[in-house]
Amino acid sequence: MNKKIYELAELIDKDLENSLMSEAEKDDLAKEMKKYLPENAIVLAQANPISGNVKYNAQKALKWIKWANRLGVKVIVFPELFLIGYPIGDFIDRFPVVVEENIEWLQALAKFTTDTKVIIGFADFNKNKVGKNYYNSVAVLANGKIERVVHKTLLPNYAEFNDYRHFESALVESENRITAIGDKRAGIIICEDGWNDFDFFDKNLYAVDPVEEVVKKQHPDYLINCSASITRAKKEQLKHNMLSFAAKKHKTPIVYVNQVGSGECLSFEGASRVYDADGNLTAMAKSYSEQFFIVDVDDKNGQINPLPKGLEKTLNSQKAFSLDHEPDLERTYLTIVQSIKDYFKKTGFKRAVLGLSGGLDSTVCAVLLADALGEENVFGISMPSRITSSESKNDARDLAHNLGINFLEIPIGDMFDVTRTKFDELFGKMEERWNCRYKNSYTNDNIQARARATILWGVANEFEKCLSIATSDKSEAYMGYATINGDMSGGFAPIADVTKTKLFALAKWMNENRKVKNVIPQSVIEKRPGAELAINPKTGKPLLAEEALMPYEFLDEVIWRVENLHQTIGDMIDVEFLYEKKTPVSKEQKKEWLEKFFRRMSFAVYKWSILPPAPVVDARSINKTEYRHPIIASGINFNKTSAEEKYAFLLNN
Repeated sequence: MNKKIYELAELIDKDLENSLMSEAEKDDLAKEMKKYLPENAIVLAQANPISGNVKYNAQKALKWIKWANRLGVKVIVFPELFLIGYPIGDFIDRFPVVVEENIEWLQALAKFTTDTKVIIGFADFNKNKVGKNYYNSVAVLANGKIERVVHKTLLPNYAEFNDYRHFESALVESENRITAIGDKRAGIIICEDGWNDFDFFDKNLYAVDPVEEVVKKQHPDYLINCSASITRAKKEQLKHNMLSFAAKKHKTPIVYVNQVGSGECLSFEGASRVYDADGNLTAMAKSYSEQFFIVDVDDKNGQINPLPKGLEKTLNSQKAFSLDHEPDLERTYLTIVQSIKDYFKKTGFKRAVLGLSGGLDSTVCAVLLADALGEENVFGISMPSRITSSESKNDARDLAHNLGINFLEIPIGDMFDVTRTKFDELFGKMEERWNCRYKNSYTNDNIQARARATILWGVANEFEKCLSIATSDKSEAYMGYATINGDMSGGFAPIADVTKTKLFALAKWMNENRKVKNVIPQSVIEKRPGAELAINPKTGKPLLAEEALMPYEFLDEVIWRVENLHQTIGDMIDVEFLYEKKTPVSKEQKKEWLEKFFRRMSFAVYKWSILPPAPVVDARSINKTEYRHPIIASGINFNKTSAEEKYAFLLNN
């Protein structure tokens, strides 16, 4: 396709974002673009909806449709469930009026259509007496009418997906999935409908493959997949290989249209694309950006925008733990920045306040917030206690200065003293009735953490559209090494699905790749993490996190093995970890660390349920959007025993 068309299309993107062009200017631009448009041009509407805000989504869709009409392209294709917004959550059941609204807006949009067809996702009612109340659907609009409606067949109900909670599965009805686009016939597939190839996957979740049924029975010229597929580690690799495989297997090009933007904890990367009948990628839209993306299915030389740096290197990588996070750092950065930006915009917040400890977690959060919201909308507050080192205070101050965010230092020593005095009075009286007081407790540690949270929430209460930020990371969340109503407290938790070793790598990456480089003090990256809430009696210095837990390189591999390989102590004890390749670890020490991990993880589950909303970043997560672990399920045996040992136990008990 002529490169000129992409240059001109960028002007459409700017108009769709800012609405700055007059009608005459739009007509002039359309006239110029028609000189370069191929006969079978179609538009992939890579757009960002808001869940539940049907009016907003319909208004946005109309802007895009009007541009497609101006250009006279054959079709414009929107993502899955675009009108009602994805993810939907349970509001679809509690407030069915939203479904009524999205159908009425769909009917209104149809009146604006011409010869240019519109394919758009929406939620439809299931009018049968049996089944769930709704269908996940796609409508084909043309010449002022709704030409046809296609219902989704395969409804995911795993990880972050809850489609089957709300929608009824429909028969494939392959003939109804075919629509004429110019002189070609396109088959419509809705997201998961394209994820069940029996030759690609070792184990399939469903008994039917809609792609195969549509291709074998209808022989379409190409397939259109309307999707809302989130980004996470290794997902791009799977998606690319699967779509390429299906296109080649069926000798049928695939047009894949994906949502962009973030819906609370789920982030969609866009990267809509086209594969030819040989499985070759021939066009790909931008990642993490709305785009009016013009393609021609027959053109093998379409524009291929790059994926986040590093992903191309790992498109065929095998599942294995690695401490080389480089291939996934730009994707991680873009995912979190997009998540922050959209969460604030879609909830009406504008400003963020966070505690700056001078440590890695709060430092990384501050940079991500500044890049998402603008430096002027971020306030970092250093809240040193008597344990806080001068180095930590200096690091917090230097970061804020380098980054250009607002900054204040407010010591909390007096808050600690008042609270401790009141607690001593209270605990002394309680001890007369409860003879179960700990000899050593975490009360002093938690007073400091909660005093800081009180200050941050006070700021959020006092200043308009301001939200307090939780700075907990994934490694410490697994270990419960975070304080409820302390550093876990906030309205959003940017890095709750990022492990500590990856955070170190991300900090270095941001120093090297942001427009303003080296904003993170090198001392922050080099120092060993510690909350500076307690003194280690063995060293007389503030307790380090790895002294309380275990080396992070070891801990993060345990997390990876639990999430991706579903291993327990017995599975891991004889496996050589990457950490062990460079640092000798006795079997006794390894067993002690593994037992500590599973023991602490079991007791940390109740804290996971309290974590604020956080973007899903990793391949697997403890984010409650995805993973629900009963808090009372603390009796799981993570160290497997033999059948004989089980029998002996029952015999003797």
